[in-house]
Amino acid sequence: MLMGLVTRQVFSAALRFHHPCQDLEVQLKAEEMFLTGGLKSLLPHVLRRIIRCNRLSISNTSGMAEGYKQANVVILHKSLADDFEKFCHANNGPLPLLYRSKPGDWKCPPLSSDSDIRTDCLQYKIYEHGACTGSLKSLKEYSEQLKDMVTFYLGCSFSFEKAVQNGGIPIRNVEQKCNISMYKTAVPCYSVSTFRCNLVVTMRPIPESKLEAAVLATSELKEAHGAPIHMGDPGLLGIPDLSKPDYGDPVHLHPGDIPVFWACGVTGVEAVINCRAPLAFTHSPGCMFITDLKNDNVTVRSSREVPQVHCISQDPLHYSIVSAEAAQRIKTLETLIGIDPGDRGIIHLRCQDELLKACLSISHARSVLITTGFPTHFTYEPPEENDGPPGALAIAAMLQALEKEVAIVTDQRAMNLNKKIIEEAVQLGILKRPVPLLSYQRENANSALMFLCENGNPGRPRFDHLIAIERAGMAADGNYYNARKVNIKHLVDPIDELFLAAQTIPGITTTGVSNWGGYAIACALYILSTCEIHDRYLRKAVGFPQLSKKMVWLLALPSVTKEEKLLKTLVQHRVRSGKTASLEMEVDGLPFYNTHSLMIEKLLQEAQQ
Repeated sequence: MLMGLVTRQVFSAALRFHHPCQDLEVQLKAEEMFLTGGLKSLLPHVLRRIIRCNRLSISNTSGMAEGYKQANVVILHKSLADDFEKFCHANNGPLPLLYRSKPGDWKCPPLSSDSDIRTDCLQYKIYEHGACTGSLKSLKEYSEQLKDMVTFYLGCSFSFEKAVQNGGIPIRNVEQKCNISMYKTAVPCYSVSTFRCNLVVTMRPIPESKLEAAVLATSELKEAHGAPIHMGDPGLLGIPDLSKPDYGDPVHLHPGDIPVFWACGVTGVEAVINCRAPLAFTHSPGCMFITDLKNDNVTVRSSREVPQVHCISQDPLHYSIVSAEAAQRIKTLETLIGIDPGDRGIIHLRCQDELLKACLSISHARSVLITTGFPTHFTYEPPEENDGPPGALAIAAMLQALEKEVAIVTDQRAMNLNKKIIEEAVQLGILKRPVPLLSYQRENANSALMFLCENGNPGRPRFDHLIAIERAGMAADGNYYNARKVNIKHLVDPIDELFLAAQTIPGITTTGVSNWGGYAIACALYILSTCEIHDRYLRKAVGFPQLSKKMVWLLALPSVTKEEKLLKTLVQHRVRSGKTASLEMEVDGLPFYNTHSLMIEKLLQEAQQ
């Protein structure tokens, strides 16, 4: 009761005085211990009055006015305002625009009833020609210059802290009584005129078991930066050392914590620095403007809007986000291709839920290497079977549409055959352009490393993901065998060594699938690309949604017509069915019509629903 009484008395004093005075100073200093403990429950207009009186010895507004929106502040000359607003709309993850003032307007009626932007942040920064020239407690001395300047109020992640805590998730920087950690990244924002910079992020340590809860708590709070843009290894964002933030304070991870990164409004500060305006002001990072607006209540969401978190790599540690609906559709694809119509006893080879994990990894990849080609018919020329190349080209076509680098590695003796097949696939409209063809030979112990990485440096891999489709691997005795247990080592280059070497190289993941699995991967990549939640995470909430390219992706999907033409091409090149060596319209002993064609139709139906 005593604390409540004293605190109310101090607050009423703060309400009475609009400027610092000796009596207020005495009261504030005497009761600061009470104030700092109760700031989180104060109403915003009370906090602004106290901040205006300039007697709080705290370094940031994290944890204050729980449940209310806080704002980053950027103040620019009116001649730059239109371009900066466009820059915000083009990068609305880090720069969600809450309000743009008119020139010389120090108030913001939609956000607060009695504010004055010259005095109502804990601290400001002044920038002249791109250089920070000082810190200020008030901008009143610049009132004349401010008459020709426009203030931008941008959403802040401090706004979602209460929602995160309500999900049972600790806020480590509040626990540690320090500012949030903020880092410059290597992720470029979408540039507009003179406004260009890389994304700045905040980092919050989140217990691994709470990752999905943290995403759920923040994903709908778009005006507070929304869902995270990265979870896992900071190096993937170009952040070299978590202990050395570019802004704010280091926040220590507890055992079991994962570094989780949100887009940050300090991106606006970097944009101000790079535009080199003669004069500009911003809030000091962590010292936000506190609004009277409450955070929006999250409504009931459909499965299309509910995010899921999946770990896609352990080294480096990397998690991805996808909607529950998209994840379920990809699991349905996996179920569809899991059947065994040839009764070959292969059901046990299926790895549950691996299709989703593999496709999330491929979706994040920059460069993908595919291998296929099984020379099972050693008495024929060519010895290749037709089970594998169609699925490989289906994946390659989708990767091309997604503007990723893709190459195919195959046996040296089969290079000319594969070159012809790829050229005809381009003519048939299956591929947009030829896929680079590579071969691999073991010359020494470092051959695989030299092939996979620039100059053999594991820190610079050429490929992010390797995919094997219907490809022979070495047996325990060092030989390669077909399904009839015939040694075909003389026909097989040791491409499987690349997959073994990849396990030792951080940043390269691998996948092995069937021919139908190739179709399923193409369809799953389409589903992921049309998932708004995943798209935002991929582009780190900067730039614009990629859904405008949906028709390009749609046209890249496999189809019965495409696959029928491709199979006829393989037959013309005397590439045979695996099980029967037939040159008819069949794959691995199963007829194309009503078996393979039906599977393609089912996969497409699921992808396009």
